[in-house]
Amino acid sequence: MVPGCIFCEIVAGRAPAWRVHETAQALAFFDVNPVGPYHTLVVPKRHYAGLFDVPRDQLLAVTEAVKDVVDLYHAKLGFENIQLVQSTGCQAQQDVFHLHVHIVPRQRGDGQDIHWVTHPELRPQFDHLLERLR
Repeated sequence: MVPGCIFCEIVAGRAPAWRVHETAQALAFFDVNPVGPYHTLVVPKRHYAGLFDVPRDQLLAVTEAVKDVVDLYHAKLGFENIQLVQSTGCQAQQDVFHLHVHIVPRQRGDGQDIHWVTHPELRPQFDHLLERLR
């Protein structure tokens, strides 16, 4: 637990949350600033700031909990469209520095359209980009 981390406080039961699903290693609860109905966050019960410091097994536990929630929403509510969002770091717009995955059920006209600015001019650089990874 990290002092001052709202998600750690929720996991510990010291802050209110509307819990949707829980496993030994992960917790899913409604986002208090939802972009739509059933907007849910899934967090590891242990504190990890983001993808760079979470151990593989803990990330797998979070991913399994995400799948459990998505399956629940599909079975109970008939949702057919789900968007997952995970941000690590300030420039990626992470606002709470405890790893979390947003589950956002989507429907036509919900006002949450993501408009990516694409850069096809990067295609000629792909070989160079791959070379830097080797």
